[in-house]
Amino acid sequence: FFFKASRQAAGIPGITPTDEKDGNLPDIVNSGSLHEFLVNLHERYGPVVSFWFGRRPVVSLGTVNVLKQHINPNKTLDPFETMLKSLLRYQSGGGNVSENYTRKKLHENGVTDSLQSNFALLLKLSEELLNKWLSYPESQHIPLCQHMLGFAMKSVTQMVMGSTFEDDQEVIRFQKNHGTVWSEIGKGFLDGSLDKSTTRKKQYEDALMQLESILKKIIKERKGKNISQRIFIDSLVQGNLNDQQILEDSIIFSLASCIITAKLCTWAICFLTTSEEVQKKLYEEIDQVFGKGPITPEKMEQLRYCRQVLCETVRTAKLTPVSARLQDIEGKIDKFIIPRETLVLYALGVVLQDPSTWPSPYKFDPDRFNDESVMNTFSLLGFSGTQECPETRFAYMVTTVLLSVLVRRLHLLPVEGQVIETKYELVTSSKEEAWITVSKR
Repeated sequence: FFFKASRQAAGIPGITPTDEKDGNLPDIVNSGSLHEFLVNLHERYGPVVSFWFGRRPVVSLGTVNVLKQHINPNKTLDPFETMLKSLLRYQSGGGNVSENYTRKKLHENGVTDSLQSNFALLLKLSEELLNKWLSYPESQHIPLCQHMLGFAMKSVTQMVMGSTFEDDQEVIRFQKNHGTVWSEIGKGFLDGSLDKSTTRKKQYEDALMQLESILKKIIKERKGKNISQRIFIDSLVQGNLNDQQILEDSIIFSLASCIITAKLCTWAICFLTTSEEVQKKLYEEIDQVFGKGPITPEKMEQLRYCRQVLCETVRTAKLTPVSARLQDIEGKIDKFIIPRETLVLYALGVVLQDPSTWPSPYKFDPDRFNDESVMNTFSLLGFSGTQECPETRFAYMVTTVLLSVLVRRLHLLPVEGQVIETKYELVTSSKEEAWITVSKR
């Protein structure tokens, strides 16, 4: 028991390990997900809590106030990417402040360039989906998750990795490997079952290797070429990174962008089908901004209410409920000391439903983002503004184009009696397929 006693000395409220080797993993598995485990833990012990991943002490932060105290001194690395890196067991990164700042800039430029350069493509793919939906009889149930995943895979692969993915077979292959890798890292390897099953581990490793080899090939092709159609990877290739860094950053960006974009599109449409008022207001804004004219990047900047709808979608769905940072130097939160090398979790899902920050937290209400101070809180959490992770910014843009195309021509309607249950992993999704119907405006 030596390690229980010595560790409790950090004095942070929380639970002791249930299992000497696995720590509190059995409790997390029993809760159903890390998010649900953290909800319970914070309810019991307050805003700063501790528990164990295996033999490793973890501290979780569960209110805006304690997060503020932690984020400000540690602005360098994106916490969501930090988490994916460690799950993929990637080593590079964790560089010094100026190096991290440079990479952040490369990512930002990559997102901006690829969206500008591929706007017409994004519009075309959105319109293809619209035409498919327009061709259905009105009573037809549409499998939303499946369609959004397909749409995200097509648009994101071409914008991030280029013309190889104009070929549908390539997209399907990528989607299959992506699915295999994501189903393991999505859970955050939490139950430890990946290491216990040789078949699953082998499938996972093969899929990751295939993704890496596709990307290596693309990186090699893009080097030293001056290509007019800019994609995300170009920004990394032209930056001052070594090959391994380019590879890791591209893998993480493509894995995360595909899944975040797919789920943001899915949840936004789900919430629109269940709140007629919001959909009506969004339609009016789209109509006012574009009228009968084309959808252009310049005009998209004016879609303020649409942005509020997406922010509220991220909040209500708790789109990325957990992110993490490693405490590199000893830190202090409230009266607690956080020892260095501690893994610090941001329990964003807990924070996003805290009634003291968000009145009526379970209500889907985009109007709450009219308030500047609410926006500031949201940007502090990394969901907008300067702290925003590049994958999220990318997803917002893609989803905005898709919604502008769809809502302009269609009423999005719920399927009667459908209850959507939520599955909380690194990115939140619905447990079963979500069905909708549409009718022409």
